[in-house]
Amino acid sequence: MFALVDCNNFYASCERVFNPNLQNKPVAILSNNDGCVISMSDEAKKIGLPFGAPIFKWEQFCKDHNITVLSSNYPLYGDMSARVMSILSDFSPDIEVYSIDESFLEFKGFENYDFEAYATKIRNRILKWTGIPTCVGIAPTKGLSKVANKIARSNLKQSKGICVIDSDEKRIKALKWTQIEKVWGIGKGLQKRLQAKGCVTAYDFTQLSSDWVRKELSIVGWRLQKDLQGISKIPLEEIVPSKKMIATTRSFENTYSDIDNIKERISTFATSCAKKLREQRSSCHTIYVFLRSNKFDKSQQYQKENTTVILSYPTDSTLTIAKAAVTAVESIFKKGIQYKKAGVIISGLVPNDNYQLNLFTHENPKHKLLMAAIDGLNKKYKADKIKLGNQDLRRTWKMRQERLSPKYTTNINEVLEIK
Repeated sequence: MFALVDCNNFYASCERVFNPNLQNKPVAILSNNDGCVISMSDEAKKIGLPFGAPIFKWEQFCKDHNITVLSSNYPLYGDMSARVMSILSDFSPDIEVYSIDESFLEFKGFENYDFEAYATKIRNRILKWTGIPTCVGIAPTKGLSKVANKIARSNLKQSKGICVIDSDEKRIKALKWTQIEKVWGIGKGLQKRLQAKGCVTAYDFTQLSSDWVRKELSIVGWRLQKDLQGISKIPLEEIVPSKKMIATTRSFENTYSDIDNIKERISTFATSCAKKLREQRSSCHTIYVFLRSNKFDKSQQYQKENTTVILSYPTDSTLTIAKAAVTAVESIFKKGIQYKKAGVIISGLVPNDNYQLNLFTHENPKHKLLMAAIDGLNKKYKADKIKLGNQDLRRTWKMRQERLSPKYTTNINEVLEIK
């Protein structure tokens, strides 16, 4: 049996743990730079605030409906997530952290367990120890546990946050209730193809010919179909796979029309990418750099420029990646344009211990030792104290977070004070 444990409205729930005045009230959480709504409480959903709503357009709506709007507090959410996942590891040694707010558990040797009671125990402990409400879906496969979780979440009063699919009768009933577009792993493109075949519900999908599914939807679609039929074909991912690309993209706090400011930002973004690259012990072949103007500013035409740099050898050196990125942005920069967003994306990733060497060009061997020293110092002092010469030494990139709550659990100066 598998369980999917999902935190309810996770970002909003984290804020409520430390600010009980927000309980049972509409709450919305904004994206980077206080851009648009990325999470909200059930109360805000009922009022009609849409996901992805740009806050500058919905500011008055939020004021009129007394919706508390907060900036994303990622250090708090990350720490609370780690606490939840730590608790879950006590209930099964086989765990896959699927995202910041949900995990799969596999129950091996739990044949005689009362899964409804066990799910209740999981929910109660997480709520008691962290204050975060959760829903638990339990079923014979990962795909069905996703369906069970959605059912548990759809009617909290009736389900009490728990749904266990432990019979074929319950499985069929659950699949007939689930619309095809709500099935885990079925995107818009696949949804249209399945609907063209007459699939309205998840149950309809399970009735298609397995041969057709395997031929037309690949092995991934076939495994999903088998999972929904109650035959486990999607195992836990025990090892987090390395990323296939790494990106650092940001909207600026102001618009920039001078090349020097933009070069400094691009160098900083490239440095961030290189650091993440070394953390997963990979090197990159390709660097993609882009610039964007403000698409919401109707006084000027929207401009977007980009370019790609192909390196002659794979590298994880900040020096090499930043230099290439800065050279690239110089080639696409245009005078007179007010740029609002930029980014660096590195791809063509290969493991550091297994890649094709180039006979004529290679990385400067001193870079490895230098990067190790820089990473060690920055880790020791918990901040990016060591920077490149083309970065602003007095400046750290800071998101616009005008509605930020304190870092209650990660900064000793911001812990709750009891009076």
